[in-house]
Amino acid sequence: MRVGIRDDLLEYILVQPRGQAHESLFLSDVSPRALNAALLALGVTPGENLRTIAKDPPPTAEQLRDGVPPYTVEVPRGDGFYLYAAWRAGDETYFHRVEDLVRNLASGASMTRHRWVYLGSKTAPDKKHPGQELFAAEIEGNLINLAFFSEGFTLITAALPECIQQTIWLPNAWLVPERGAEVDLIFSRERLALLPAKFADALPHVDAASGK
Repeated sequence: MRVGIRDDLLEYILVQPRGQAHESLFLSDVSPRALNAALLALGVTPGENLRTIAKDPPPTAEQLRDGVPPYTVEVPRGDGFYLYAAWRAGDETYFHRVEDLVRNLASGASMTRHRWVYLGSKTAPDKKHPGQELFAAEIEGNLINLAFFSEGFTLITAALPECIQQTIWLPNAWLVPERGAEVDLIFSRERLALLPAKFADALPHVDAASGK
């Protein structure tokens, strides 16, 4: 995996190069099917994507003009993972919760730490072969979303109420190596206080001077 966007708005944490690479913190050539199989092997079960529910009674015309939304949003819920990024530079090991690498422009703080919900993607119609279906994450190339998307085509989604907003997420660039630098993304079923020793020796090395 390598660093993608460092200085622009984010909607994704991880995509393939053919996905929304201009809006993702990290890029990877990993097969979505292979990654999904690996996640399932860790014992995860699919959760639920966000739900939008129309308000009853609906807001008045005046309330709508004042910005009151006509619906409520239930955030994604269910089983999932804690996400970490790690790399080495010189003789130092860097190990971060993924949320710490992302800034919420609305609050001015880093993204709230939480468990990301596993969706497992879904099938989508094959436009080239009517009547057949394909694995949506394989088609779209988007693997982990930061902002909410109702389609549920990714493997994993963020699960915070503020993720309904798509224009408030920016990388904490001072913590992230230069674009193109190789880093590891770690999917953990439990919170980790330290990087497991078995991962340390295999971490990719970032040039301490250039950040690559």
